[in-house]
Amino acid sequence: MKQKFNALLKYLRKPQNIILLILLIVLGYLTIVPLITIIADTFTVHSSEVRAIKGSKAGEFTLYHWKKMFASGQTSMKVFYEPFWNTLKIAFLSCMVAIILGGSFAWIITRTNIKAKSFLSTVFVFPYIMPAWTLAMAWLNFFRNSRIGGAPGLFQVLTGIETADWFAYGLFPIVIVQGLHYAPFAYILIGGILRNMDANLEEAASLLHASRFTIMRKVTIPIVRPALLSTFLLVFSSTMSAFAVPAFLGTPVRYNVLTTQMYRTLNGMNPGYGYIMALIMIVIGVGILMVNQWITGRRKAYTTVTGKSSNIALVNLKKARTPLTVLLIFILIVIAIVPLISFAVESFIMAPGDYSFSNFTAEFWIGEGRADIANSEPGILRNKSIYTGLMNSLKLSVVVSLVAGTVGILAGYAIAKKRGSHLATIVNNITFFPYLMPAMAFGAIYLSMFAVRRGFIPALYGSFALLALCGSVKYLPFASRSGINAMLQLSGEIEEAAEIQGISWFKRMTRIIIPIQKSSFLSGYLLPFISCMRELSLFILLVSPSTRILTTLLFQYNEKGWNQYANAINLIIIVIVVSFNLIINKLTGASIDKGIGGNS
Repeated sequence: MKQKFNALLKYLRKPQNIILLILLIVLGYLTIVPLITIIADTFTVHSSEVRAIKGSKAGEFTLYHWKKMFASGQTSMKVFYEPFWNTLKIAFLSCMVAIILGGSFAWIITRTNIKAKSFLSTVFVFPYIMPAWTLAMAWLNFFRNSRIGGAPGLFQVLTGIETADWFAYGLFPIVIVQGLHYAPFAYILIGGILRNMDANLEEAASLLHASRFTIMRKVTIPIVRPALLSTFLLVFSSTMSAFAVPAFLGTPVRYNVLTTQMYRTLNGMNPGYGYIMALIMIVIGVGILMVNQWITGRRKAYTTVTGKSSNIALVNLKKARTPLTVLLIFILIVIAIVPLISFAVESFIMAPGDYSFSNFTAEFWIGEGRADIANSEPGILRNKSIYTGLMNSLKLSVVVSLVAGTVGILAGYAIAKKRGSHLATIVNNITFFPYLMPAMAFGAIYLSMFAVRRGFIPALYGSFALLALCGSVKYLPFASRSGINAMLQLSGEIEEAAEIQGISWFKRMTRIIIPIQKSSFLSGYLLPFISCMRELSLFILLVSPSTRILTTLLFQYNEKGWNQYANAINLIIIVIVVSFNLIINKLTGASIDKGIGGNS
């Protein structure tokens, strides 16, 4: 008994063991227990459903939701099957757009002598740094028509051509917008492989007089195929769980997907339906990521991918070099810069669709509020609700960043130190588990679990603490991946030398390990901050009037048709997110690009 006790004490003397045990208990409770809770909620009668489920009482066991969802004919078709099919179509087509655009751009940057590579790479990532619904709102500003949008967009005003409904709303614009948003993600993943692959095979094929097309088809694509498949699965999972873009572009024509349907049911009289949808999305997300891990685990078989690319012979674009560079710069300006201009313009026009100079006004920015405009809503710079939302967004993002980033560093340290052990493997999987869950489904889980008192934890619904808790757990995978990558790059001999000198663990962390890997660790703080600032889906079900944040305010203004306010808020969010990323990158070298790459 004494030997076991001494062995336990020896085990607990190592900080990494204590960290792993604490994370196992806390994260197990915050990830596995909520999942069990939401499963139980799909079989439970909710108070708002008592009238619909005749003879039932709140809290009773029922199969009503499952039968109604899958076996109720027309109701099932409208509530689940049509949105589910729409979701699959959007996810697949968005993947194809993202991979074609991102992959092509990656090849041009890494394999040709195109000019302005640094500028092109930086601007191309902007659509991913900005919120997904940024391009959705820009699309509406340009292409909405007067039949559905109420006022013509810029395209109709400039050309006199009214856009077709299918072009302005529904499947087509959702696919284009989400494809453009995730194209930089594909560029980062595929470009990383192209930069690091050994170019000897391409050189050999070139010496054998193979055409550029043959080299691409027979050599380059097979080598990057694992990255292509991984990109497809990750983008598919992300677009499947998207809410904001389908809400902005699909709702006007009642084009529903699982997330918009889930939002409607969880906010309505049938929350049981919403919890089933959340569960289905989680299962699909887990399945997709398991396949992705299997694919990435097989990459080691591709021995042509080495640590450093050797003697890549860039394709000489010759006379096409300058025109192609100009064309790409023009396209990127249209995608990344013009939308910002449109948000500014739309926030200054009084009557939507009228772009004459006399129609411009600062009322929506500095006005005190007029009875004939938006129910006397004050301008953005005078609006207490906006300032409250801004402060809530900043406070929430800082708290989530500090919690997720710090826990991520500790998790990365402990997992790297105990790499290969069963405990480290389990904790590693638990820290990554929230990434598998669609954002709105994750929010639904926390809504289900913490709407009532759970042991010593009081009911958190409507509180800031619930938003911070949900955001910290959801974005922990980003921070933990950065932490693990940073620790694996650091030689263990550095800490061992300090330990021999009798330096405490806290000093080793704060004075040696963290300063050496400062850039990587800061990326673990940066990505949760930026993700939180631009997040809508995760928090849309959890906010209350006192905890509203900028993104949920924007969504509410847009639903009311107050587009000037929505565009102004959108502009504020983008300026904060992009400025913060650029400032941190200039000061420390950390960036969202490194966070994305680290989580691939």
